[in-house]
Amino acid sequence: MKEKPWKQAIIQVLKDSGSVMSRTEIAEEIVSKGYRKEVGATPANTVVSYISTSLKNEGERSPFVRVGKGEYALKETIAETTTTEEKEQTDAEKQGAINAFGMFWDRSLVLWKSNPSLLGQQQLGAMPVDMGEQVGIYLLYDGREIVYVGRSVERPIGQRLFEHTQDRLRGRWNRFSWFGLYEVSDKGKISNNKRNFSQNAFIQMLEAVLIESLEPPQNRKRGDEFSGIEFIQIEDPEIEKKRKLAILNQMQSNLLGG
Repeated sequence: MKEKPWKQAIIQVLKDSGSVMSRTEIAEEIVSKGYRKEVGATPANTVVSYISTSLKNEGERSPFVRVGKGEYALKETIAETTTTEEKEQTDAEKQGAINAFGMFWDRSLVLWKSNPSLLGQQQLGAMPVDMGEQVGIYLLYDGREIVYVGRSVERPIGQRLFEHTQDRLRGRWNRFSWFGLYEVSDKGKISNNKRNFSQNAFIQMLEAVLIESLEPPQNRKRGDEFSGIEFIQIEDPEIEKKRKLAILNQMQSNLLGG
């Protein structure tokens, strides 16, 4: 199947669905149905960019309609419910303080060193991204119990987590979650541009982190305006290389010993 241009792929997915879809769902379907093989590091953000550009530049001629934050449909399949002002306000303009996050990542899937690689991908088929240079908030878990909450400001999250493999907490955690303030480009690069946050944005960020990490049963949704994209952890390939090398060395030792 020939790759479709981004806009055509988005239209085809929404047409196949016939209903409202989130940016993440659209991106996942594009990969799943083979409409595109190359989707970059942030396919969900790319979906938003193309839809927002269409709404802004094409106006009433745009095939898309924005139903809610990060949720879209085709005009031909859903009644018009959004105002012109809402359509012109892109998700990027409504971006909250949290830009990316990872939940319950496994400590054993990281090759720990002073500047470790924290590898994740937005979805299956997306380009891997090293989150080690993110700054923000992180949590350490023993199983699912939170044992420590920390912040990363002067030193990135990767360095801070490495320090906890050496300090008094080294034997007390096996998983971690992180919430990053830096944006991730489609090329998989971490932007180190610091932004100023309003008091409201800061409060929303704290609410979002607490809801995501604690999962209180009475909260039916994420924190208001929580727009960060979740990244799924990937094992550092250097771990597999070391594992194979250890097996080869053991086999060689057994042969020589025999």
